[in-house]
Amino acid sequence: MKFDIPPGARHILQTLTDTGYEAYLVGGCVRDLLREVEPHDWDICTSARPEETEACFAGHRIIETGLKHGTVTVLEEGEPYEITTYRTEGPYSDSRRPDYVEFISSLEADLSRRDFTVNAIAIGLDDSLKDPFGGADDIKAGVIRCVGEPAQRFQEDGLRVMRALRFGAVFGYEIEEKTAQAIHENRRMLEHVAAERINVELCKLLVGGKAGDILRQYPDVLCEFWQPLEPLVTLEQNNPWHCWGGWEHTIHAVEAAPADLMLRLTMLLHDIGKPSCKSTDENGIDHFYGHPAVSAKLAGQMLQTLKFDNKTRERVVTLVEYHDIQIPCRDRSIRKWLSRLGPETFFQLLEVKRADGMGQSYELVKDRLAELEKMKSKAKEIIAQGQCFCLKDLSVNGQDVIAAGIAPGPEVGQVLNGLLERVLNGEIPNERDALLTLIDRTT
Repeated sequence: MKFDIPPGARHILQTLTDTGYEAYLVGGCVRDLLREVEPHDWDICTSARPEETEACFAGHRIIETGLKHGTVTVLEEGEPYEITTYRTEGPYSDSRRPDYVEFISSLEADLSRRDFTVNAIAIGLDDSLKDPFGGADDIKAGVIRCVGEPAQRFQEDGLRVMRALRFGAVFGYEIEEKTAQAIHENRRMLEHVAAERINVELCKLLVGGKAGDILRQYPDVLCEFWQPLEPLVTLEQNNPWHCWGGWEHTIHAVEAAPADLMLRLTMLLHDIGKPSCKSTDENGIDHFYGHPAVSAKLAGQMLQTLKFDNKTRERVVTLVEYHDIQIPCRDRSIRKWLSRLGPETFFQLLEVKRADGMGQSYELVKDRLAELEKMKSKAKEIIAQGQCFCLKDLSVNGQDVIAAGIAPGPEVGQVLNGLLERVLNGEIPNERDALLTLIDRTT
């Protein structure tokens, strides 16, 4: 089988082999080639020691940041290629990284230290596969399987728990039974993993095509770093609007949302406050009064725990806070919400409300879902027509207010906001003369 390998990578393989060393493409790039997906990075393993690799590429620009672990980065045609010496690893005392590495001459021994079989395949210069653990067959079968003993792999590096789930969600692969069992049994290894590393894997997982399947099978893993999820997983919702419990509703909402991180995070967390807000009336019907505000507060705390950036955190909190708000499908109401949230957030909110509805009893919410589509169309028309819904759209500005006799300062903004409110309410047209007349009356 002939693989589409860039000339730079082939040149590096050729240079190493011509000098008498073994050299192979390895890891994620090989996995992606076998999946017929274009690789993002090209990693190479070799029998050459780091100093021997540097000697082979003496005329190239070399980056030595990974020498401790046997990695030399060579720039070929402007592209970086990581070249790592075959190695075995010592014990993982901190459950994150090996205490030491030992350079070896065996490719198979090097592959045996890797996490999953799909990542333990090598390709040589002649396009031949070195696949001692059956990774190619697992790719064909759509299976995630640990190399060797699963528990040992996860105890070496707790992040591998999340990596397995991410691969399952993104590739749509099933996690092999023993590997799955070891994930559940070793989920507490995530206690040793930095929040930023968990963040990266969670984000990739959530936008995966099979994110819902993973959430359904492994809620216990997410609860290890986001404990507030636990009550939601077991929450019952005896309410006509809901045909599923709290966790299953959440999963359906995540699946219904576009594969956008902001939206998927919002749907994962939008009902996180429901358990603490639950009440049951005299007819046995459950209610969750005030849960959006409680959910928004919890969501902000949870996102902070995983070190999400401010923009993501603030946007998700806003969407969670307003996810249950009722917006009449009228131009005036739509203009007000466009003004309050801005167009981008407003349209995201409509997507959130649609996804939330898709996780409820369809016969009861189908009219609401249809109305959301009408609201989206109306909002697009309002924007396309240049209707006024924010201060910059007003036909007057701060200089006009000052010219009318208002001293520069906070009162100028108050006057402008007052004018905007009246325009939004339809009390006055957004026409310069009409607005100037109203300003004159207030001075």
